[in-house]
Amino acid sequence: MTTIAAESKDRVAELAEVFHLMGDPSRLGILMLVLDEARAVGEIAAATGHSLSLVSHHLRLLRARRLVRAERRGKQVFYALDDAHVRSVLRDMAAHLREERR
Repeated sequence: MTTIAAESKDRVAELAEVFHLMGDPSRLGILMLVLDEARAVGEIAAATGHSLSLVSHHLRLLRARRLVRAERRGKQVFYALDDAHVRSVLRDMAAHLREERR
């Protein structure tokens, strides 16, 4: 396994950009909503209280960094986390925050 110290500066910058995207409360909320199941854009908008256009904008950014994937079902587009790596990062950080301080 490659350590961050061994990564190129470009890779570190790319990783920082991914964490920056995930650091926005609106985008993180979207990621948490699709943690366990795919959801339609309208459902995401209703759950977050954001407009369809804002949710679509956030989803476009998250999709560009392969954090979510889209699947068309009829006239609706459903979004889910891209893979188990993204799911693990989110679940691990949530578990970390629930731990008691030593």
